[in-house]
Amino acid sequence: MSVTRREIRIELMNTLYQHDLYLSDKLPFIPSFEIEEASETYQDIVDHLIEIDQIIESHLYEYSLYRLAFLDRAIIRLAVYELLKTDLAKQIIIDEAVELTKIYSNLDDEKQHKFTNKVLDNIAKTIKG
Repeated sequence: MSVTRREIRIELMNTLYQHDLYLSDKLPFIPSFEIEEASETYQDIVDHLIEIDQIIESHLYEYSLYRLAFLDRAIIRLAVYELLKTDLAKQIIIDEAVELTKIYSNLDDEKQHKFTNKVLDNIAKTIKG
């Protein structure tokens, strides 16, 4: 069965969300994956999490990474990882992150996807020029 990039992103988003949730309660987290590609990428994200978080934090004006909701943080972390470590066009990465935000995190006021878009656009400009 062929797996789409979106399905991999959704699994990664969910796993990163769980990772954060478990760590916030100081519980051990052992991820399980339905999609093999997600497992390798997840481990690479975790290995680069300090770098990813520093990049995000430096682009959150008057805001802190840990003020973001767990799910929004997971989506932004995944997108920053893709901006850093893949050859995908930055606009595709940002569009996918915004779509995930619209589907899973947007409230009725639609502010969150605009926030995600702005943060990732600023990060993309510094990472990929």
